Amino acid sequence: MSAVTVRRRRGDPVRFVVLTGLVLLAVVTLVPFLLVAVNAVKSPSDYSRNGPLGLPESLYLRGIVDFWVRVDFAEKLMNSAVIAGAVAVLAVLVSISAAYALGIGRVHGRLWIIGVFLLANLMPQEALVYPLYYMAKKVDLYDTRLAVIIIFTAVQSAFGTYLLSSVLSRFPREILDAARIDGASRWQTLWRVVVPISWPTLSVLLVFFFIWTWNEFFIPLVMLVSNDNQTVPVALGVLQGQRLMDATTQSASALLGILPAVVFFILFQRTLTRGIAAGAVK
Repeated sequence: MSAVTVRRRRGDPVRFVVLTGLVLLAVVTLVPFLLVAVNAVKSPSDYSRNGPLGLPESLYLRGIVDFWVRVDFAEKLMNSAVIAGAVAVLAVLVSISAAYALGIGRVHGRLWIIGVFLLANLMPQEALVYPLYYMAKKVDLYDTRLAVIIIFTAVQSAFGTYLLSSVLSRFPREILDAARIDGASRWQTLWRVVVPISWPTLSVLLVFFFIWTWNEFFIPLVMLVSNDNQTVPVALGVLQGQRLMDATTQSASALLGILPAVVFFILFQRTLTRGIAAGAVK
């Protein structure tokens, strides 16, 4: 029996244990989502008879339709998509530009600047909300989507700059020297050399920035008071806080609230996998 065969047989129990653990973890993760989906298509009478764990006797979509109409969910969906999409793109652009100066440009006081970005990531939103509210009022941007986009672009780019500056500090100097010899300016080097090579990491940041911004609740709750400007999490929180919905409509609202983020994550799952794998190889 060869050494490779012996090593493979020894690894089989380990693989089985790891696979079993992953399957159990996936089940634990999916059970709450499945419960919400099942209860969203139950009628109130069905829910009262069989409880939250019973299967629906028939497909009941009235709760989803009622919630969609009551909160004008299409408008809330558009607000969240515009804010999250704009923040994701702008935060990546700001992050790569600032990280290029800090990681490759080696500006003076680089460590202090990175420390400031790290401190910004550790700052709780509760400590930021009043200054942000005051400044938005002063510049007449309060209760606008633009204010939320600016705020979260700054917040997300602080994390992105901190992460990318450490990545770009190890960028191969030979490639930069070759671009400089070919006559490329710093701006051309950034967009034609650094960005294409760093795209796997940037794509991961883009996906996470979108999902993080989509799920934000506290700052949009304070900054967006008009019903026309509210995002999906804010609309869900405000309506459920009024206690005007039965259990099935609440499940429908929760399903509609998390479904867009899940769909976005599934669509860009391959992008995340490639980005993480590329980072691991590097």
